[in-house]
Amino acid sequence: MAESIGTTSAAGPDWLTSSPSEAGFTSDLEVLLETAITEKRAWNLHGVVVVRNGRLVFERYFEGNDNARGHPLGNVAFTAATLHDLRSVSKSIIGLLYGIALADGKVPPPDAPLFASFPEYSDLAADPARNRWTIRNLLTMTMGADWDELSVPYTDPTNSKTAMDIAADRYRFILGAPVVTEPGKRWLYSGGATALLARIIAKGTGKTLDGFARDTLFDPLGVGPTEWLTDRHGEPIAASGLRMTPRDLARIGSMMLKSGMWGERRVVPAQWIERSTSPRVDVDEIHSYGYLWYSGKFAFTVSTGPRWDRSRLERFLSAIGNGGQRLYVLPSLDLAVVITAGNYDTPDQWVPPARVMREIVLPSIL
Repeated sequence: MAESIGTTSAAGPDWLTSSPSEAGFTSDLEVLLETAITEKRAWNLHGVVVVRNGRLVFERYFEGNDNARGHPLGNVAFTAATLHDLRSVSKSIIGLLYGIALADGKVPPPDAPLFASFPEYSDLAADPARNRWTIRNLLTMTMGADWDELSVPYTDPTNSKTAMDIAADRYRFILGAPVVTEPGKRWLYSGGATALLARIIAKGTGKTLDGFARDTLFDPLGVGPTEWLTDRHGEPIAASGLRMTPRDLARIGSMMLKSGMWGERRVVPAQWIERSTSPRVDVDEIHSYGYLWYSGKFAFTVSTGPRWDRSRLERFLSAIGNGGQRLYVLPSLDLAVVITAGNYDTPDQWVPPARVMREIVLPSIL
């Protein structure tokens, strides 16, 4: 284990810490995590950060192989200062940036016709099915276009996301996809939808995506250095290119818990936080989707004594990224948890972060 925090010192700008017991956790939080790792119930973890009641409660980092969106970094001894791929957690941050730009009058509202933001592709808008698209379809991933980036590896050029990245005109590629289901009815995972949304933000604000993020979200939150990987055209990869420290990602979670506030400063409109996290379309039996944010309920068991256990359900909001990257926000518990891991492109990558939450963090709350 590479690093842990103290219980009384400040942990960077605006972060105060408290011990797990002071924050309402049992004393065996760390033991449960170590046991899960030893028993290989949670594997390839890179970092776990827990924030409750606005204080940094628990922070652990590990060592393991990593890469930056497919580019090997070798074995990394992770610390609080180590940037980590967020992968598709980046999408949820794009959703927040759109909400900030919307409040400033820089981008059209969700119900605006999509092609009004892309007049250069008027030939594609001539298709009646495509012409029904709105910005809301991007925010909810309900374009209904033929798009597959989940059943085909990202190393395969037939993967829709990969094909978009190598296309001569990525926006024509996305907007030209055939419509196979009625827009607004079905969730269909699409990095292309997020790329379009990022383009709308850049057009409306007159800033690069990373520059707008720094000015309006990262700096107000006190976020330290970040990196936004770019494609071969030099554009930030909106859907999966952001790299950030887990501790700084926890700032975003803490801000979400405060309905868009950081200290005395309004960062994201409260109404946008509410709209973003309200379920709008089903993803699967567990998750619903709002505006680029997932929501659902954790079922877990709490031990109340040597002979009695009780089951609990807690609603969560989450941002999810390939490899096991997670930001969980649980409003009723005033709790934000960040998990980073190196299980990229594996079918069971969801298991370690789910177990960290269901078997370690949540059952430890008194």
